[in-house]
Amino acid sequence: MNYFELYQIPISLQPDIKEIKAKFYALSRKFHPDFYTNESDTEQQYALEQSALVNKAFKIFNHPSETIKYVLQLKNLIEDEEKYTLSSDFLMDVMELNEQLVEAKMDDDTNSIEKIKLHISQLENDIYEPVKNIIENYQEGITTQEELLQVKEYYFRKKYLNRILAGLN
Repeated sequence: MNYFELYQIPISLQPDIKEIKAKFYALSRKFHPDFYTNESDTEQQYALEQSALVNKAFKIFNHPSETIKYVLQLKNLIEDEEKYTLSSDFLMDVMELNEQLVEAKMDDDTNSIEKIKLHISQLENDIYEPVKNIIENYQEGITTQEELLQVKEYYFRKKYLNRILAGLN
């Protein structure tokens, strides 16, 4: 059973967060271990396992990048710790940003750091635009593998940009 089945929602790259919260609270109550204290060891173990899955799913659904990764894993288009090769142009841009960041941090140049943040924000918008419709309008059985591969490219590019942003803190 995947997390979408557990939550009884359709597979989506952008699930409705209000629906996710409502399902989370309902499932948390349903499988809360305290309600199974008078049950058999097997039933107690089942409730504990389900409760852990409900929590893990909630964590993934609350992080857009993790939700995208999860759907791509369901479709066998991405593996844990996959070493995905991005275009050399993108990697050169990232390397240049990293060099600028290192220099700005060494100089304690807050103005340059803010410019780098703005540049990263623009890059995020640029890489999102081509996949926006795919992500926002994903439909199981209709969205093609080719479209999902575009989302995979986006996911790995965004992951690189997130690493740079993490270096700003």
